[in-house]
Amino acid sequence: MADARTDDFPVVLSAGSLRGDEPAGWVVPHVWTESGVSVQAAPNGAGVLHVAVALCILNDLFREGDALGVPVRGVRVAARGEFDTESWVSTGVTYAVEVDSTASDDAVATLVAKVDEVAEIPRVLRAGMTVERAE
Repeated sequence: MADARTDDFPVVLSAGSLRGDEPAGWVVPHVWTESGVSVQAAPNGAGVLHVAVALCILNDLFREGDALGVPVRGVRVAARGEFDTESWVSTGVTYAVEVDSTASDDAVATLVAKVDEVAEIPRVLRAGMTVERAE
């Protein structure tokens, strides 16, 4: 993983057969795998935002794989995004996935496309939202 002082705040989450032996920043319990999700991320708000996107994609790959009959043995998701240095507004988040499956490449591609469509956190961010301080 890149140095925590980089401008794009990269994160990598992995679970199942793609959860390597690399030391995790932390491990999140996971309903789909025994050993949880390995999270490598900078301990700051930008990193946690990218973790939210990556964890949602990771979870949905297991869930939708199960629903579609596409066996998912492991998932790795890398997410990153930059921020405008003057206004600290996100310029967007990008993510890449790796899926370990015995299914055909076409079936896995269909799964990944489905998850890109239904994943909740990316949908919320794409639609925009308000965040307000409560009194």
